[in-house]
Amino acid sequence: MNERTQITGFAASLPSMFKMLAVFVLALALSACLPKAKDQKPLSPEAMASLKAKGIRLGAPMYVRIFKQDSQMEVWLENTRGTYTKFKTYHVCRWSGELGPKTAEGDKQAPEGFYVVTPQQMNPRSKYHLSFNIGYPNVYDKSYGYTGQHLMVHGGCESAGCYAITNEAVQELYALAREAFVGGQRKFPVHAFPFKMTEPAMLTHISHKWFNFWLNLKQGYDMFNATGRPPVAGVQDGRYVFFPSPGQVPEAFKVSAASADPNAPKLVTGWR
Repeated sequence: MNERTQITGFAASLPSMFKMLAVFVLALALSACLPKAKDQKPLSPEAMASLKAKGIRLGAPMYVRIFKQDSQMEVWLENTRGTYTKFKTYHVCRWSGELGPKTAEGDKQAPEGFYVVTPQQMNPRSKYHLSFNIGYPNVYDKSYGYTGQHLMVHGGCESAGCYAITNEAVQELYALAREAFVGGQRKFPVHAFPFKMTEPAMLTHISHKWFNFWLNLKQGYDMFNATGRPPVAGVQDGRYVFFPSPGQVPEAFKVSAASADPNAPKLVTGWR
């Protein structure tokens, strides 16, 4: 092929090259205009401003507390001092059942207790906008033979054993969790209480059938209030036990994690 033939061939190919370039540029422009998937949406400017005002970095470790009777879900984030600051309280627009733990599949009870959420428990394709599984049954629940599955925090304000908040709230909560995982947090705790476990509140429920169980939950509630950090929860002899930090967990709880012995001490963990 001579030089003139090469030039002619190149010139003939120019229209198709321009078409390909135009298609590429159009596709790039469209992708920029398309809305992000709901699980990837960034925090709102208002939420970002609130983080800044409270001195909390985006991606800070997260902790969630739920109070059934008050229909409240508190979100706490780690501050620069290493303790936790309350970022926001969401209204729980629906939880089912009554005060007391979930014990059986189909009882429509929302769980109470100490749970852990890992990235594997996050559900971006929930039919209730977005959701995450709280990890019920945990090792405490299993030690009593409690049954149930798919116990979630989700949007949509409908519940049959879950904790339902608004779509707007779960969108923000999901984004905070996502950023916490990106920032290095491997799991976040979710502690579900029947009510705010003050001494007066406990006294009003002293004759309730679950009072002794709630006394046990109160130990974890009080430890957070005293230290400003969510305690590490474990189970031993059919009771929750609590440690102020991972570094203070006894070795027995670490080495027995995979033990089949139901009486062996174990930490509360999420999905791996």
